[in-house]
Amino acid sequence: MPTAAEPLLQVRDLRTWFLTDSGPVRAVDGVSFDVHAGETLGVVGESGSGKSVCAKSIMRLLDEPARIVGGSILFKGRDLAHLDDEGIREVRGREIAMVFQDPMTSLNPVLRIARQLIEAMTAHGRFTVAAARSRAIDLLRRMGVASADRTVNSFPHQFSGGMRQRVMLAMGFSNEPSLLIADEPTTALDVTIQAQILDLLASLSRERNMAMVLITHDMGVVAETAQRVMVMYASQQVEEQEADRLFEHPRHPYTAALLEALPERANDKRLNTIPGVVPGIADRPTGCVFNPRCGFVQERCRVEQPALEAKLGARVRCHFPIGGGVS
Repeated sequence: MPTAAEPLLQVRDLRTWFLTDSGPVRAVDGVSFDVHAGETLGVVGESGSGKSVCAKSIMRLLDEPARIVGGSILFKGRDLAHLDDEGIREVRGREIAMVFQDPMTSLNPVLRIARQLIEAMTAHGRFTVAAARSRAIDLLRRMGVASADRTVNSFPHQFSGGMRQRVMLAMGFSNEPSLLIADEPTTALDVTIQAQILDLLASLSRERNMAMVLITHDMGVVAETAQRVMVMYASQQVEEQEADRLFEHPRHPYTAALLEALPERANDKRLNTIPGVVPGIADRPTGCVFNPRCGFVQERCRVEQPALEAKLGARVRCHFPIGGGVS
């Protein structure tokens, strides 16, 4: 068990590759971070940056041909990367829970909500069926689902998108996990429902001193929710620092470009964009992976891959971080 000063989750040099017939494809390439009890870590980046694969690696929910080929995932002192199937089942859902982006594909369409919530709780032997049903109703009520004692018997298709996401959150919280991984939990929801879901996540995290990894492409969501931010690009972690400092003093050009693309920073002008596209997982450029799109690129960036280092109050993967001058 970690002490109060030790991280709940310690990920070190995590490498998850897709082992294809044409060779390995690096989906997560040397990612390292900590998460403490009660802390929310925001993980941001464009689609294809490796955020979801990183989360599924922690949960050991990878499908072939994806495989963890290196690194460690220490949770309460146990390395999840090397647990056997029985060991990971004891952790998954009970100690670490995950809420996915699309609840309609996560919920079984032919089973009533009650049965799915009850199974989530009884699978780990913590609740009887009767106790689990009572708790399911209480959780749904807490999540803001109207007439929970009646709607618990509904099928997923009878719920709106926002209500289905609340059901997924209830399922995630059902076993009182120490860590919740939320992968794009507010995508496709309108802004009012999105704000309600984020408030609910923050409130429950505070009450239970629960750690959370919040994966999103929305910098605004991170600003409202996270204490620390990890920025990913093309399978790599390019920056990590405290949320307040990151929004004020981004150190990686990619982070700065993401922030400059926020609508509230447009000042009634045309929105800023990042030229080019994220490279595919099989066609990474040499040197820094961001160099083809970077406005500060220098020759060294095109030939030498930067290491992730502590610089200027952040951990940043850049030869020439913003605010550091030319070295």
